[in-house]
Parts: sequence; structure tokens; C-alpha cells
Amino acid sequence: METILAPEHERMSKVDTAWLRMDTPSNLMMIVGVWRIRPSVTLAAVRERIGTHLLKYPRFGQRVVDDGLGAHWIEDTEFDINRHVPAETLALHTGVDAEMLLKDRVGELAVQPLDPAHPLWQFHLVEDMGDGSSALIARIHHCIGDGMALIAVMLSITDGGRAPPKRKQQPRDDADWLYDHLMRPITGLTIKAIRMAGAGMSKSVDHLLHPVSPLNPWDSGLDMARMGYQVAADVAAFALMADDSHTRLKGKPGLHKRVAWGEPLPLDAVKAVGKAMNASINDVLMTCVAGAIGRYLHDKGDAVEGKEIRVMVPVNLRPMEKAYQLGNRFGLVPLVLPIGILNPVERLYEVKSRMRNLKGSYQPVMAFGLLSVAGLLIKPVQQAMLNIFAKKTTAVMTNVPGPAEALNFCGAEVERVMFWVPQSGDVGVGVSVLTYAGNVQFGLITDSKLCPDPDAVIANFTPEFDKLLMLALMLPWGDEAAEE
Repeated sequence: METILAPEHERMSKVDTAWLRMDTPSNLMMIVGVWRIRPSVTLAAVRERIGTHLLKYPRFGQRVVDDGLGAHWIEDTEFDINRHVPAETLALHTGVDAEMLLKDRVGELAVQPLDPAHPLWQFHLVEDMGDGSSALIARIHHCIGDGMALIAVMLSITDGGRAPPKRKQQPRDDADWLYDHLMRPITGLTIKAIRMAGAGMSKSVDHLLHPVSPLNPWDSGLDMARMGYQVAADVAAFALMADDSHTRLKGKPGLHKRVAWGEPLPLDAVKAVGKAMNASINDVLMTCVAGAIGRYLHDKGDAVEGKEIRVMVPVNLRPMEKAYQLGNRFGLVPLVLPIGILNPVERLYEVKSRMRNLKGSYQPVMAFGLLSVAGLLIKPVQQAMLNIFAKKTTAVMTNVPGPAEALNFCGAEVERVMFWVPQSGDVGVGVSVLTYAGNVQFGLITDSKLCPDPDAVIANFTPEFDKLLMLALMLPWGDEAAEE
């Protein structure tokens, strides 16, 4: 079994240290995922595959040592693949829904801490789901990497998956470099380096972290002033944004989690609705999320008219060609969902407007910098700082593009992919949207005190989408649309 380990001692970046220290009894900073695999695979095959492929990423063979002043990655000399890939057995018997048993077990694992004496990850295999399939449950601490980085990792363990490039000399700590620049007066040159949003922003942040040439000193003073104003406005917005509407989904979380997923939506149908409504795929999906949550609260007897909830949406700041690099390089933007708008078309265009307003924001970069600063602080101060966001937020929501074609793993097909990201502070709801193999999969993880029945929320996604689909089909198409 091939194992390639990193140098014996390596300092953890400040952003990753922030994630390491954010664990609370209610919210562990683990990314949790599930693969449904058909036909079934054996525990021996999975251990062999993960041992030979995953450990090509040195981080997965290292444990964490935190001395209070900082954290370090250290080789685990007692690494045992059997510890990290254990067998799971569900209590299957006649009349019991295996899928519900799997959801229950994933919820239990979501609140079980990983062993800090060893690398902070595990893959639990349910060899037999009772129908000729298997389920692989992944638990990976967020300090190892963010969602985009871990997708690259998961792809590498599939059949034909590519190994990461050979390790080169360790570059200067990305987060530390960014911290130095964000904590000092933000000069026009620094602002210029983060001038783009979306895909362009990820390129700009990469140049900021790895400068190769001095920036042009003759840049327009007007541009600098405009960007300086935007940065100042975004920083103030983080601290001063109003609380979102209070609903039963906000409150002090407990110590138990529930997870849910439903039948996926065809991606082509989502694209067709977006095209018909002159909206993006994301606009359509976020409209479905708002509608599903609003309907759930309405069905519980809550008044939702005029209510809005804020969700924190991670934004990738890493160029896609460097997705194999571990660590965290993403920002957060606050998106307010109009759960109280019952008309699906009106809700869609309100979501579209709000999504458009976020596109020019520097808030993702600022959030990345604030996490870097948080990694320097002692845990009580860090928690107080991060809870500022949690108090103004109902949920964390991720929207990740997955592979267009179905993957294979140990000779079997990965039929379904689900995942859930952690929630920090007192946030008790996590929503995940993943496109995979021509489908869109919605997932939900909730605190069992605040939302004991997340399947009831998931059940609303398809009906909310069907409303938009029906209305889209009533619009003029083809030559008829052109004539108008």
C-alpha cells in the first residue's frame, strides 16, 4: 500500500486553524457526505482503494497538534487504515425502511467528534443496504479543506481518478499573507488586486496570495476610490446587517442532528425553466429553497407573509485548476431568501434581483480575511466574533457543481451523492444543493430541537419546482415566442 507523507512538522494556516477551533458540542466542523453505490462493494476493497489513493494527499496521514498559539500538522506514526475506514451495520429487517436507517445513522455520526489523536477523517462503509447496494459515509474535518478542495479529493479515489500533483516546496502561508494585507490599511494597490467578483474574483485572490509582479502604480485614482468605497461598505455591512426574521428554525441548538434528502430533479428541466423565465439555474434553485422552507413553516402554522431568512452562502476563491490544493479558500456572502412570497414567479424575480446585487460584492474576500484573523484568537474571543454572523443567520447553504457523468468506485457505480456542510455558532440548519450526473440533489441537515423533521422540508422541493415548471410550460416557446 503506497503512502506518501508530508514533512514531519508543518504549521497550519490561520484560516484552517479557525475552522479547527470552531467545534462546539452542538456544531462540529465536519463535512459529512454519503455515496450510494451499486452493486455493493466490500470493506476490503474500500480500505485498499482509500489507502492507496487518499494517502497520496499528505494531509490525510497527519494529525493535528494545537498548542493554543497555533496548530501544526504532524505525521501520525500510528496510522491504521482500519481505524479510518470502519464497517457500519444497519439493523435491517422486514418492514423497516433502510433509507431511513441510513439517515438516522448519518445524523448520529454528524455529532460524534473525530479522534484528535489521529487524522481527522473517517469513511464508514455499509456493505449491504439490503437491496444489493452499499453506502459510504464520509466525515472530514473542515480544517483539512473546503468543499471544492474535497470534491477534488473524492474524485481522486474513484476509478481512474487522478492523483494530486507531486508536492513542491511548501509556499508561504496563504492565509498569513492575506492577513498581513487585510489588517494593514487597505491601500489602493491591495483593493485593485481584489477587484473582481465570481470566477474573476478567484483569479484575483490567487494573484493576491501569490504576487508575481508589482501592480501598475498608474491605475486610475477614480477606480481606487470606487473600490475603496465598496470594500468599506462591505466591511460595515457585515457588522451592521439587520437580523433576519425570527422563525422556529432559529434558536439554541441541542446535541442531536437529523439529515434528509429526497429524489433529485432533472438538471435539464431546471435549465429549461431558467431559460423560459430569463433566470439562471441558481436563481431557480434558490427560489425552490425559499419556497420549500416557507411552505414548511406555513404547514407548521407559522405566519410567513413578509418574512425573510438569511443564509450564508460559501463562495469559492480558489481557481478551479488548483482545486486539488487542500485547506480553506472560500468566502461567505449573505443571501436573504424571501420565504414569505407565495407567488413562485414573484419569488423567482425577487431572488434573481438579490443574487444580482451580490455579484459586485467584496464580502467573500473580507469574510476570508476575518476567518484568518479569527485563527489568531483564543477560543472564547473567536466564538464571540463568529457568533456575530450566527445571530443574524438562519442557515448555511452550499451550491456545488459536481461531475456531469456518473462516477465509478471499486468497479461499481456511484448512483447518488449527498453532502452537508457544518453550521457554526448557534446556526441549526444546513442546506446543500449538488448537481451530479444530470440531476440536482437537495440535502438538509438540521438540529433536532429546531427542526426535528427535515424530510418534511425536503418533500416541498419538488412541488415548488413543479409550480415553476408548469408556469414555464405555459409560456410561448419556439416560433411562437419569436413572433411576440
